[in-house]
Amino acid sequence: MRPANPWQSYRKVATQTASSGQLVLMLFEGAIRFLECSLQGFSMDDPAESNQTVSNNVIRAQAIIQELNQSLNMEAGGEFASTMRRIYDYLDWRLQQSNMRKEPAGIEEAISRLAVLRGAWSEMLQAGGAEAPVLIDDLAVTS
Repeated sequence: MRPANPWQSYRKVATQTASSGQLVLMLFEGAIRFLECSLQGFSMDDPAESNQTVSNNVIRAQAIIQELNQSLNMEAGGEFASTMRRIYDYLDWRLQQSNMRKEPAGIEEAISRLAVLRGAWSEMLQAGGAEAPVLIDDLAVTS
């Protein structure tokens, strides 16, 4: 029997004890991390390894974006939730296009836009944004 990976244990505890607002921040960070890993695939010499690195990491980031999108509370979130839905749909589309064409431009754009969202979300949490959980339904975060 293999000992537990300390990083996985930490992540599991962190996601189980985080507030809804903190989970959203963690999801933004995860999507950005996967997209940054996908960009590394463009510099690989082996085409199969390159395609696999790009594709796998883009798909993981898309799964996070789709989770964020589905977690929006459209009734309570009003115009903000509608705007976020459009942003998430656009990012998902751009990543799909970049993954199919194996072009980094859409991935770079998604990283840039997600970084802005992450920064705004972080500032809101630091300022005590107690209304954040109203904008999202329960998040189904898996390890």
